Amino acid sequence: MRPTNIVLYQAEWCGYCARVRAKLTDLLLDYKVVNVPPSHALRTVVREVSGQTSIPVMVDGDVVLDDDDDIIPYLEKTYGQKAAV
Repeated sequence: MRPTNIVLYQAEWCGYCARVRAKLTDLLLDYKVVNVPPSHALRTVVREVSGQTSIPVMVDGDVVLDDDDDIIPYLEKTYGQKAAV
């Protein structure tokens, strides 16, 4: 595993979150998981980080992304094979 500062706000039952976890695993990235409550009203930590309550939300340093369709290309560009060369 490659160390990172990535924090993923997610839920195990969330299919979009599973896509992000799979990409993180494919890229052999170590990351921190913060499991959030099912209720949007209780996701205060997600709101504090991203300004909204949808998941997944990924934080990588100063980068905050809140959609798997944005997170996955970011991971590929930043941590994929071409980035490692």
